[in-house]
Amino acid sequence: MKVICPNCLATNNVPKLEVYKKANCGKCKESLLDPHPIALTSDTIDAILESTDVPVIVDFWAPWCGPCKMFAPTFQQAARAYPLRILFAKVDTEAEQFLASRFKIRSIPTLIVFKDGVEVERVSGAMSDEGLDAFVERFL
Repeated sequence: MKVICPNCLATNNVPKLEVYKKANCGKCKESLLDPHPIALTSDTIDAILESTDVPVIVDFWAPWCGPCKMFAPTFQQAARAYPLRILFAKVDTEAEQFLASRFKIRSIPTLIVFKDGVEVERVSGAMSDEGLDAFVERFL
């Protein structure tokens, strides 16, 4: 399956396994198993959404948003919990106002799930660890 390296954004072909002991990027050699959410921009979002075979969950947020700041550690922890099964990404709606408009973001934080580059679900509002885990599990 094709997955994106969170460090250099290169597309990697990785065998689909239930559990991975080791997986490194073919380009930058960094581990694909301890990913952090990828910061998406207008220049990168389409290529990333279309270049991965795993579902992508995008957190639309802003630096001035209190609930977004409270939710950030939960989102970060989820990114570490589902390596190579779900790709986690973030869009700063303050810096990327075009993307906020393009995806019709009305409140933040908003999570949008993409499969094969197409939006399949969205939810607004910060979630607890358990709530986010239950949400993510639906797309595995």
